[in-house]
Amino acid sequence: MRKSTVLYSIISVFSALILSSCSSLDVVKGYNPIALEKTAFEVSYFSSTEMDYVYKANITIYGNELSGIFIAKKINDSTHRVVFTTEFGNKLLDFEISETDFKVNSIVDELDRKVLINTLRTDFRLLLKNSYRIKQQYDNSKSKVYLTEDAKTNNYLFISKADNKLDKIVNASKRKERINLFFTSENNIFATKIIIQHYNIKLRIELNYLQTKLN
Repeated sequence: MRKSTVLYSIISVFSALILSSCSSLDVVKGYNPIALEKTAFEVSYFSSTEMDYVYKANITIYGNELSGIFIAKKINDSTHRVVFTTEFGNKLLDFEISETDFKVNSIVDELDRKVLINTLRTDFRLLLKNSYRIKQQYDNSKSKVYLTEDAKTNNYLFISKADNKLDKIVNASKRKERINLFFTSENNIFATKIIIQHYNIKLRIELNYLQTKLN
């Protein structure tokens, strides 16, 4: 009963989304533009077909919370399978996603809403993307920033100079910062903690790494 109440509350919020106004984008303030050192960047997180990436997930949307298990599996060179279950193992959704294709294998009725599916598709596509084409580079004492272009949005990839790891992705339109992805990792194989923070809606997804076993 509690799960259904939370799901319906989340759906009702998504169905009444109002985009907030944003100030002009200034993602790379304090960074200096420099010549490109490379034209492409490969993200190692979620890149192995040999691993199953399993995370404890907590979703907060306008004060409503939903927890469960997030499972991602790279099933071929271009496609990931994403499954989200309750903590008791009941499947809530099952997607297959690539840069060009998206397939809903299954989804519970409470979550089967176009606006929610489109939002998760955008989030998961950004999270799981492995390869970026770089069009501009910025630099400061702590980080390198690669600016990439994806359809009508820009992605800014922040790379730590200390360990050469991807720390953050900022997804933005020409004028608005829309989504931030924050990564904590102990190696370049997988991220131990991921936060997906939206700025046009009050949506936050936190993923904490659990194990490498696909249920």
